[in-house]
Amino acid sequence: MKVLYVSSEALPFMASGGLADVAGSLPKALRKRLIGCRVVMPMYDGIKQELKDKMTFLTSITVPVAWRRQYCGIFEAKANGVIYYLLDNQYYFKRDGIYGYYDDAERFAFFARAVLEMLPHIEFKPDIIHCNDWQSALTPVYYSTMYAQAPGYENIKTIFTIHNIQYQGVYGKELISEVLGLHPEDTSIIEYDGDVNFMKGAIECANRVTTVSPSYANEILDPWYSHGLDTILRERAWKLSGILNGIDTEDYDPATDKDIFAHYSAEDFSAKAENKRALQELMGLPQRADVPLMGMVSRLVGHKGLDLVKAVLDELLSTADVQMVVLGSGEWQYEEFFKAMAAKHPDKLALKLGFVPSLSRKIYAGSDLFLMPSKSEPCGLSQMIALRYGSIPIVRETGGLRDSIRDSGDGEGNGFTFSNYNAHEMLYTIRRALEGYANPDGWKILVKRARECDNSWGKSANEYIRLYKDVLKD
Repeated sequence: MKVLYVSSEALPFMASGGLADVAGSLPKALRKRLIGCRVVMPMYDGIKQELKDKMTFLTSITVPVAWRRQYCGIFEAKANGVIYYLLDNQYYFKRDGIYGYYDDAERFAFFARAVLEMLPHIEFKPDIIHCNDWQSALTPVYYSTMYAQAPGYENIKTIFTIHNIQYQGVYGKELISEVLGLHPEDTSIIEYDGDVNFMKGAIECANRVTTVSPSYANEILDPWYSHGLDTILRERAWKLSGILNGIDTEDYDPATDKDIFAHYSAEDFSAKAENKRALQELMGLPQRADVPLMGMVSRLVGHKGLDLVKAVLDELLSTADVQMVVLGSGEWQYEEFFKAMAAKHPDKLALKLGFVPSLSRKIYAGSDLFLMPSKSEPCGLSQMIALRYGSIPIVRETGGLRDSIRDSGDGEGNGFTFSNYNAHEMLYTIRRALEGYANPDGWKILVKRARECDNSWGKSANEYIRLYKDVLKD
């Protein structure tokens, strides 16, 4: 079985979020299970030069973009045993960062079509093209409307994975003639609610639609979560399923992680205490072994549940013996809030604005608790990483958080959970966690259970393989 995995970002080349982690890890796990999986992504200017130096130029082609044709260079690279194709066009991709440009629709329409145009030139005909998020959503659309009957393209199945339904690729209808180049009889596929909607087109055209957790697959059928696509999804619920993401347990391993202060393992956990002390020192907090240290590594945006934190954090820090380290950046109101809290409670809260990958790992390794009160969370990777490093998650029961964290109140869970989007319910859950921490013997048992959770890509990869086999039977 041959799978072409299509992503707008992928580690180790370029990353802005969780999609890059998935695109860097899942293909590797599939290859270990003898699936011929290769990855295709844009050739961004920001890719490190040492990675570019190892790439091989294969050929160049031209790609239709409506009424014109654009250059596309095809490069090949290898990382972690996986072959990557990087598609080059300096007009579209020689820019800082990945997203956020006025012509993103045209850039990724070009990319989505280039994926199909390159196939005759790479000596790799996939059985399945697996696309991800709105940036590659047009690939299933182009395949079903233009390529399915073309020589050399027969019998390819397409799968589309929704990592976050909030970002759909919604643009004005002028895009149809200026950029997309679809036949008039096919334009209804991507039209929705008076606009062009890339994700809607993929939901219609792909053979299967997946999300990154079973709970999220159910949630997006509800208008509260769907950002307007629930009607389309309910009509096609037969093709929708959820598969929980995993993490790269070789990369995220406190026994070998070069970014943490001291290594530890499931067999010898003693060095976690040194990571906590060193993190407290680094962040300017009192170096106390007895105080529970709660970490938070997050984009500082509304859907991460920060309204709940705003409502009760001052009360928590004023009344409980606890420390907190926050790493992230985002909306001004939340950045200012955490700045104010750090100024008011300098011995209890330390803040680092921005995202520093090495510091995030120090927080996972040094914290006792990890807070994720998300309003919505398609999958979430931070809670799985926290478990791996022996930091106990406190989460709201939504999406992948619900699927990966069970409340320890039953004596078998691996964290602390709350269900309603309510600040005082979150506060009560944090206090339960602090009470748990105050019982050293019970806490050791909980941390051991957390460390033993298997969130590797192996289980997820096996589920994807079952899906691939199923879709090939259609």
